[in-house]
Amino acid sequence: MKKTWLFYFLVIATVLIFIGRLAYLQLGTDRYILNAFNTSIKQEVIYPKRGDILDRNGKLLVTSSNNFEIQITPFLMEKGFDTIQFINLLNITREEFNQKMAEIKAKKGYSKVGTFPFISNIDRETFTKFQEQIYNFPAVDIVKRPRREYRVHTAGNILGYIQEVDLNYIKKDSSYYVPGDLAGQAGVEKSYEETLRGVKGYRFLKKDIRLRTIGPYENGEKDVEIENGKTLTLSIDYKIQEYAEALLANKRGAIVAIEPHTGEILALASSPVIDPRRFNIPGEVSRMIRDSVDRIMYDRALQATYPPGSPFKILTGLSGFTMGVTDTATVFTCQNGFHYGRAHMACHCGRTHLKIEEAIGRSCNSYFSKTWLAILNKDSLHIEKNIDEWADIMHSFGMGKYLGIDMPVGSKGNIPTSKYYNKILGEGKYNSFQIISNGIGQGEVLSTPIQMANFIAAVANKGYYYTPHIVKEIDGKPIQDTAFTTKRKVKVPVEYFEPIMKGLKAVFTNGTAQGFISPKFSQAGKTGTAQNPHGQDHSSFTLLAPAENPKIAIAVVVENGYWGSRWAGPMASLVAEKYLFDSIEGEQRKWLEKRMLEGDLRPEYRRQEIERLKRNGWYVEPKINSNATDAIQ
Repeated sequence: MKKTWLFYFLVIATVLIFIGRLAYLQLGTDRYILNAFNTSIKQEVIYPKRGDILDRNGKLLVTSSNNFEIQITPFLMEKGFDTIQFINLLNITREEFNQKMAEIKAKKGYSKVGTFPFISNIDRETFTKFQEQIYNFPAVDIVKRPRREYRVHTAGNILGYIQEVDLNYIKKDSSYYVPGDLAGQAGVEKSYEETLRGVKGYRFLKKDIRLRTIGPYENGEKDVEIENGKTLTLSIDYKIQEYAEALLANKRGAIVAIEPHTGEILALASSPVIDPRRFNIPGEVSRMIRDSVDRIMYDRALQATYPPGSPFKILTGLSGFTMGVTDTATVFTCQNGFHYGRAHMACHCGRTHLKIEEAIGRSCNSYFSKTWLAILNKDSLHIEKNIDEWADIMHSFGMGKYLGIDMPVGSKGNIPTSKYYNKILGEGKYNSFQIISNGIGQGEVLSTPIQMANFIAAVANKGYYYTPHIVKEIDGKPIQDTAFTTKRKVKVPVEYFEPIMKGLKAVFTNGTAQGFISPKFSQAGKTGTAQNPHGQDHSSFTLLAPAENPKIAIAVVVENGYWGSRWAGPMASLVAEKYLFDSIEGEQRKWLEKRMLEGDLRPEYRRQEIERLKRNGWYVEPKINSNATDAIQ
């Protein structure tokens, strides 16, 4: 019996010793880690050149240069790593070295046999100096990465930027991205990331125990060739983009220009303007994102929603025709405005009788309020049905929904439906007079500048549009995406557009845009003064030029710009002339250009900011130094 117990004891003891020794060798020493790591295959990543970005005329906007990154394998630093020489070569302090090593060890998934980025964006002088001594640092690799080089000083909202991916980004495409990789974070850099980034290459090398390369793995048959990123040719005309942004200097707002027959975006200006070169300044992106006053990273052309104001009267008129409540012979009387009960909607037309053409030309609030009332009361028992029929027509113009353009941000605006009113006002608890201001582009109607440019492009085409898009070609080949090559018809018969166009031409001949007529080309458009509950009214304008065969459709919104003909209208007209003729000519036109370029609305914005702070009880009157005042006097 004792011999049996002794036998089991010896077996168990032997197994425990074996397990203990195995654990010691694998966990307590680095010997087997070293053999497994250093005698296996070393994978080297080769990063492709990121694709260039050009404008429609071939102007280079963004390209790539090389950026060098120091990578470290912590395990290989444990024997004979000369820290002093290392930090001197990189011109960093011991504290910075310790901090970076601590950050590496704190990374999720850290393993000391892994390779991690230590320092990025080293300059060429440091790279050259370190390259001469790299043989002394077997734990260190130098990796060449693409760095974006911006050749222009504007259009940052379009171009976007690249930045190191975070864990959430990696999770979306873990088959491609690893920590330290760069990817597009905004603009076309983000929306066309897969096109621009290319495909990484890989080289597999056999290493001996001393980290010496002993040859390619399987004669290089497993290596993967890189594929450089593709070149994007934007639809943007950079000269027009730059000019539009110059007109918006010291103002907040947006200018969008579209080629009506293709949907190609010619300009997508948002102000305050982003200089894309700022993206390469450390910390600058974060500073711009945190800007709560000017909101510089907020793309007003795509994201900001405004009451469209009087340009929306175009759609009200078309809806009246389509729903059969008005026609070209319909006459409405303006009695110094529109009266309903004790309420009154002002109008500058006086006591007149108008048809659609003159009503558009003179921007008659009364005419379009009565048209909207007729729409709502088409079937007096079913106001909800009438609202939804109207909303369906609006949606067909791209209003009140995401347009689906090839940019990563956007807003859908608002076209209220019966469901919307039932929710905010209560089912069966509202009437047509409560929502009467929708007919003139106020009330609950909201649109983005890109939507305004799109609907006026559909008017130019007499009933269709192509989804606006920012990319024209990829590697020299026209885009094939059916999202941008499919003709989208609106729910308005083609014959109804002619009287609207006559009205838009009348805006220039005897209406609100007479102050910026050009002798060089004809124009058709609509001024707008969009009421703003938060401050001074917005200035808006939609334009087609030339009027007979429009080659450009433009929408402009200038925040707190008072009325349409003060800022937005002249800007739209100047952008059209610049696009059509490449210059501004004539004394009157040059004077107009000078006024737009030098115009400054910043005092207005400061005044409104102070009023906002006062309303919220946050404003403190600045103390005046009496001695300083006396000195000035």
